[in-house]
Amino acid sequence: MEKIIRIGTRSSELALWQANTVAHQLNHLGHETEIVKIDSQGDLDLKKPLYEMGITGVFTKNLDIALLNGTIDIAVHSMKDVPTVLPENIVQAAVLKRAGSLDVCVFKDNEDFFHQKEAVIATGSLRRKAQWLHQYPTHTIEGLRGNVNTRMQKLEDSNWNGAIFAQAGLQRVKLLPKNHVKLDWMIPAPAQGIVMITALDSNPELLEVCKEINHFETEICAHIERQFLNTLEGGCTAPIGALAFFKEERLIFKGALFSLDGKKKIEVDKLGYMVDHKDLGKKCAEDILQRGGKKLMVEMASGPKAKKILSTKQLSENQTELFDDKFGIKMSDFIAIRYNRIKPTILKSIKEHLVITSQNGVEALLHNFSPMELDFKNIYCVGRRTKRLIEKKIGKVTAVENTAEELAKTIANNKEIESVTFLCGDKRRDDLIDVLSLNAIEVDEIEVYRTILNERKFNDTFDGVLFYSPTGVQSYIADNDNKSAVAFCIGETTAEEAKKHFDNVEVAKLPSIENVIKTVNEYYK
Repeated sequence: MEKIIRIGTRSSELALWQANTVAHQLNHLGHETEIVKIDSQGDLDLKKPLYEMGITGVFTKNLDIALLNGTIDIAVHSMKDVPTVLPENIVQAAVLKRAGSLDVCVFKDNEDFFHQKEAVIATGSLRRKAQWLHQYPTHTIEGLRGNVNTRMQKLEDSNWNGAIFAQAGLQRVKLLPKNHVKLDWMIPAPAQGIVMITALDSNPELLEVCKEINHFETEICAHIERQFLNTLEGGCTAPIGALAFFKEERLIFKGALFSLDGKKKIEVDKLGYMVDHKDLGKKCAEDILQRGGKKLMVEMASGPKAKKILSTKQLSENQTELFDDKFGIKMSDFIAIRYNRIKPTILKSIKEHLVITSQNGVEALLHNFSPMELDFKNIYCVGRRTKRLIEKKIGKVTAVENTAEELAKTIANNKEIESVTFLCGDKRRDDLIDVLSLNAIEVDEIEVYRTILNERKFNDTFDGVLFYSPTGVQSYIADNDNKSAVAFCIGETTAEEAKKHFDNVEVAKLPSIENVIKTVNEYYK
């Protein structure tokens, strides 16, 4: 393949290791590659609105967007973190040979706690927690979140006896210490230890290239494990383990479903041949469901899982991990953004003072022009994230405030400013315009994006709903009547809209997604 293959990855140490391993294997076969780091939508050159690419539901992930948008050619993932059903037009292109599937317990002082009645073990995984409590019912489990490096540091700084990790992840970033024990009795997560490559189904030449590094036996094992998971309808709310492997040409599968407290376990152990693999995972899952698994899943769904929380925006994996373990989380994008076409003549007419109140305004500019074409004397914006995106892609920010009203007051205090250009959406910020107008500052509005409401009806009743914009509230309310829920809002403007529909409204102390999640955790403490 003559074209350079752009490999999309997140920028964590483990993700880069995986991407560079894929690059090395492709390079070895004579293909030229380039690593492209994708961590946020700000890293993407969005050539189409997200809704036109089918990015509106639970698969709104930045690597998926990058693939569909043409920013990258292939994406590299830890397979255990990828949903069992891929977005439309995205396919599994290859998997690398499994490096190892086991979990390990890294301990601080010694291994004596394995034989003691009381011990404290840390993990953020429901699967690991349930299996540990099944094996050691008197031990205490502490929550542990973050990337591999962060979790290792938390263990070091704590008074825990140990913490559970995936062996492959620690080995890949050279963090596996001598003071660890392999947990060969613990059934791993489906596809644990497997690196997965995804690509578009419309690129047959590239798919043929990826086949050159595909490991067939690992592909079969991953298929069985993920089919097992998908049939059980498991995910982050159900402790499910699955492992398939070959031994002397025989195919062995072990799978299990646990209760959240580890007291109940329904397992299956099958021995077969290669020819059996297509429906093996499905048949094993159906066997578990018939032997009490279905009842156990219902119990977990309706049991003591404290609160059901809905986010009206798809969150990243790191953001999702900030929630306390006691919550059941659902996510769905309730709004999509359509970027308007901005003519070059409009760009030239922008006055020396430019106002941008959201990341959408920045994305709209980048959708129409390359960063090299964007040169503004003064830029004023709302929000630290918007500021970071502007300074990364466009240029220096003159002033930033937490709200549009505060930004307008800051601009008004500069007596030399007579007029500004405001890049807005169809849901413009009247509070900003009102303050500027009262101070005799002319506002030239340019609508650079439009907000599309993605209405969706939920059968579930949620205890809390997270909102990040007034339009998100409007989209949710259009199809759902849930006044008893607590509305958790990113800022006062969103809260004002929520108060029209909800009796109980909570506002984050600082306007960020992370602080909205923190507000939820503190509210239900």
